Amino acid sequence: MARTSRTPEPEQSPQTIDTTSEQQPNAAAVRTQEYAGGEGWQVGQTAPSDAFRALDAAGTGEPTGPVVHSHPGGYARQIVAKGQVVTEGVRRELDAAEQSAEGEQG
Repeated sequence: MARTSRTPEPEQSPQTIDTTSEQQPNAAAVRTQEYAGGEGWQVGQTAPSDAFRALDAAGTGEPTGPVVHSHPGGYARQIVAKGQVVTEGVRRELDAAEQSAEGEQG
C-alpha cells in the first residue's frame, strides 16, 4: 500500500485577525460625491433640448444658420442630444453659431 502524504490544514493562531468584514476603504481612493450641474448650455450642465445646425446645400458640409432645437430637414448636424452633458466641444460649436449669426446681422 502506497503511503500518501497529506498536508495538514493550517491552524488559525490567536494572532490571526479576520479583517474582511470590517475593512475600511482607503480614503484617498474614495470618490467625492458629484453633483449635477443642472440644465443649461454651459459646460458640465445637462442640455435642456436637442441642438442642431443645418449644413450648407452646396455639399461642403459647412454648418450654416442658427442653432435650432428640432431637425431642420435636409442635411444637418446634431450638436448635442437632450439630457446629455454639454462638453467644451459642444460649447465651442454653440459659440461659433452665435458668432456666425452676429456676423450675418451686423
